Amino acid sequence: MISGDRFYEFSQEVIRAKSLGQPIVALESTVLTHGLPKPQNMELAARMEETVRENGATPATISLLDGKIQVGMNGEQVERLITAEAPIKVSLRDFSTCLSLAKPGGTTVAGTMFAANQAGIQVFATGGIGGVHREAELDISADLPALSKIPVLVVCAGAKSILNLSATLEYLETMGVPVIGYKTDIFPEFYSRGKDLKVGLRLDTVKDIARFAYNHWALGLRSGILVTQPVEPEYQIEDEEIIPVIQKVSAEVIELQRQKRITGKEVTPYELMRVNELTKDKSLRTNIAFLINNARLAAQIAAELSKLNPKKFQKA
Repeated sequence: MISGDRFYEFSQEVIRAKSLGQPIVALESTVLTHGLPKPQNMELAARMEETVRENGATPATISLLDGKIQVGMNGEQVERLITAEAPIKVSLRDFSTCLSLAKPGGTTVAGTMFAANQAGIQVFATGGIGGVHREAELDISADLPALSKIPVLVVCAGAKSILNLSATLEYLETMGVPVIGYKTDIFPEFYSRGKDLKVGLRLDTVKDIARFAYNHWALGLRSGILVTQPVEPEYQIEDEEIIPVIQKVSAEVIELQRQKRITGKEVTPYELMRVNELTKDKSLRTNIAFLINNARLAAQIAAELSKLNPKKFQKA
């Protein structure tokens, strides 16, 4: 049983993995509902899940569907989600709204972390986390406080480079969230491999990352763990190309916010859409590349972590 279990629906694949104590990797769904265009979102969902399976774990894409928090989805459910009219972008504050209205919803990083933890899943693959916005430093993504209090290991390509990355790292440090670089000393910047900002710790093997996570939680620490992996070099967008685009989009957002045409959780989807338009789909290719890569690494970590003490990290 899990807290609030009547709100959850598990796929047969996830039920089987849990019953056998096999590693599971959570996958978010807001990248499908709000992050990528059709048909790339449907194709990506299938590719990420297959990548997780190929690397020794069971995928659990999380969403809200039919008045339930869905943990693990089949193809028909994914198609229904991404073709739904006006799905809700579900962060922590939105679960009750979505469930009460029986509306479909795609879970953000924070939302997926919450649901995954409730379901006993300790590893989660995403693209990039939210953070402190450039346009207003009090505009802080719910992903950051979620990382400070939900014990889930999050594999990502750093924070979105449209954000204030130094302020984002300062926040994570203040809140006691370990930031690990997988085979890198530099904090990745979503579209690029990063340049100036350092991670808290570099680890070069999956076993070392799993051991770190085991020790962190066995000590009684309850924060999440951020594992960053830079995009593969062939998909990187160089600074001289992406920085002017980000600056242009940032200026647009400031003006749109002044006009009160976009607010809050509308900002990031707008920024990502405009960056993709201005890079002529190059940012979309980069996004898909690191999502697949992160799913691979997350599955490998989950498999190693389950060997250390599978019962400790899988709730009934």
